[in-house]
Amino acid sequence: MSEAREGIGRRLRLARENAGLSQAQVAKLVGVHRPTVSEMEAGRRRVAADELAVLADIYEVSVEWLSIGAGSNDPADDRLHLAARELLKLKTEDLDRVVHLIASLRRPDKQTRKV
Repeated sequence: MSEAREGIGRRLRLARENAGLSQAQVAKLVGVHRPTVSEMEAGRRRVAADELAVLADIYEVSVEWLSIGAGSNDPADDRLHLAARELLKLKTEDLDRVVHLIASLRRPDKQTRKV
């Protein structure tokens, strides 16, 4: 199994989970069997270009990100990319609240303030 296929599979799974979908739900949306989605996510099956396009649309991510990722093989980079995409969808005041929450989590005393 190639490293590239493993990366695509990891990003497919991460995007699916981030979208709150089960493998069965994705299979139905794509028009494949659930084990096919499992095989894609495990990196044991190649994902066709048209399948990548459909999956990117379902997960609201780019085909480029699914296929090549954030430019590294670090799974943390993939999680950060998805988190950033979600943050971009927030209203300004909600984003400010998230930033405040993150700042409170990073404080040494770990006391959280009301957001």
